[in-house]
Amino acid sequence: MEQKQYSKEEMEREKKYEEKLVRILSEDVEGGMKVYAGLTKIKGVSWSIANAVCHALNIDKNRKIGSLTPEEIKKIADFIKNPKIPSYLLNRRKDFETGHDRHVSSSDLDLQREFDIKRLKKIKSYKGMRHAAGQPVRGQRTKAHFRTNRPKGGGIKKRGEKVIKPRGEYIK
Repeated sequence: MEQKQYSKEEMEREKKYEEKLVRILSEDVEGGMKVYAGLTKIKGVSWSIANAVCHALNIDKNRKIGSLTPEEIKKIADFIKNPKIPSYLLNRRKDFETGHDRHVSSSDLDLQREFDIKRLKKIKSYKGMRHAAGQPVRGQRTKAHFRTNRPKGGGIKKRGEKVIKPRGEYIK
C-alpha cells in the first residue's frame, strides 16, 4: 500500500485533534499509539480485525490514534460492532442461539463466554464438569500443574521445627 505524504494543513489538523487518551467502545486507548496497534487494545479486536478496519475504512495504519477525528472514531466503533468482513475473521461463527456468524467485542465478549460456560455446566458436558471442578478443560496433564488446595513446600523445614526423616529419626 502506498504511503501518502501529508500537507502542512493536514499536519495541523492532526496536531489539533491529538489527544492523550481516546475512548473507543468503552476502552481507553493511548493517543500516541498507531491506529493498527491501538485497535488491538479493544477486547475482541485482533490484529487481523484491526487490519480489516483500517483497510475497509481507508485509514492509514501508521497514523496516531490521537489524531483521529470524532467522526472517524464513530465510524471505527460502528464497523467493529457490525463488521462487513469475511466470516473466517469473526470470533463467533455459527452462534449457538442464532446460528449466524457475528463478531462480539468488549464487555459483550465476557458476558457471552460466561453464558457459554454456564450452558456447558447445565447440560453436564465433560467441559462443563471440568469448569465446575476448576480443572483444565482442554486436555492438559494435571500431575505437575493445576494443583489446587495442596500445601506448598511440603519438604521445607522451618527454623526451630523438628522434621521426621523417612526412617523415623528426629533432627533439629
